[in-house]
Amino acid sequence: MTSDMSNNKVTADLIRAVRVESGAPILRAKQVLEEVDGDRDKAVEILRKEGFLKVEKKSDRTTGQGLVVAYTHHTGKIAALVELLCETDFVAKNELFRELADSIAMQVASMNPKDSEELLSQDFIKEPSKTIGDLIKEVITKTGENVRLGRLQRFEIGE
Repeated sequence: MTSDMSNNKVTADLIRAVRVESGAPILRAKQVLEEVDGDRDKAVEILRKEGFLKVEKKSDRTTGQGLVVAYTHHTGKIAALVELLCETDFVAKNELFRELADSIAMQVASMNPKDSEELLSQDFIKEPSKTIGDLIKEVITKTGENVRLGRLQRFEIGE
C-alpha cells in the first residue's frame, strides 16, 4: 500500500506560476517544487534567495546602456525624470525593463525621495510588500543583467 505524503501536486501550471514569480528557469522551479512537496510559497522563497545571490554577483558589471523616462502626474503640476541603467541595449528595449523604469519614475513623482538610496528602500506604491530595490532585483534575476538606478529628478510647480 502506497500513500502520497504530499497534498500538493507539482503541476505544469504551478511550475509556470513559480517561474514567473521568482524569475527562475523552468527546470529549477520544478526541481525546487519537488524538493518542497509542491509548497509554492517555500519554493518561491528559495528561488528568490538563489536569485538575489546571483544579483550580488552581477552588481559589479558595467551598466553602459539604459533609458531615461519621464512621468507627469495627471494634474500636470508634478513630473519626474529617472535614468535606469543596464548592460546591453537589448535589455534596455525589453518591456520588463521599460515597465520598471516607468514604475520608478511614478514612484519618484509620488513619494519625492531625497536621493536614490532612500528611493531603493521605499515600499513600492503599487505593491507595498516590495521595495523599489526588490523590483530592481527581480528584473536583474529575470534578465540576467546588472540593472541599477542612475540619476533622478523631481519637479513640482511652486518648489
